[in-house]
Amino acid sequence: MKRTISVLVEKDAGGLVRIVSLLTRRRFQIESITMAACERKCYERITIVVINQSDGSDAASQLTKQIKKLINVVNVQDITYLPLVQRELVLIKLQVNIIEREEIIRLADIFRFKINDITESTLIIEVTADPGKIVALQKILEKYNILQLSRTGEIALTRESSVSTSSLKEYPEFEADTDRNYFKNVEELFYNDSYKPS
Repeated sequence: MKRTISVLVEKDAGGLVRIVSLLTRRRFQIESITMAACERKCYERITIVVINQSDGSDAASQLTKQIKKLINVVNVQDITYLPLVQRELVLIKLQVNIIEREEIIRLADIFRFKINDITESTLIIEVTADPGKIVALQKILEKYNILQLSRTGEIALTRESSVSTSSLKEYPEFEADTDRNYFKNVEELFYNDSYKPS
């Protein structure tokens, strides 16, 4: 299953290499890694999204313990089921005709993405959203001719307020119904289970 791990490290040229080496030795499939400056000087925050090849949470728990032992690692947390704010940026270059171009411009209102470059035959769109919304948009755009696509990888911070939609992955119904209707399913589970009026 997919796990999201947040790591705080001291700035070090070899720090990321050591983490990647550990992940590959433990046979975790890396979906994305982002690394950048954070709120503390001389430190960096790494957000890792991996796929756990084994069943259960024990392997992921062992992984966080192993990362903690690495040089320059200050803190490690498996944040998979915590309330999160998750974001990812994707740039997509599309080859389009006049009709397709108008369709995508209308889609921009629904998905709230930016059109950063436009010519008679191409568009470059920029989307910043949670990973689920990006996947949904990619599925919609599959019918068009995608020339290039680049995703930054996921970043995440834990919420101090209330439950986030990512936490709904704990519900069996969520996983079963996601392919059928992602957004309707999220809305039903989120509002019906989490915000029932008293």
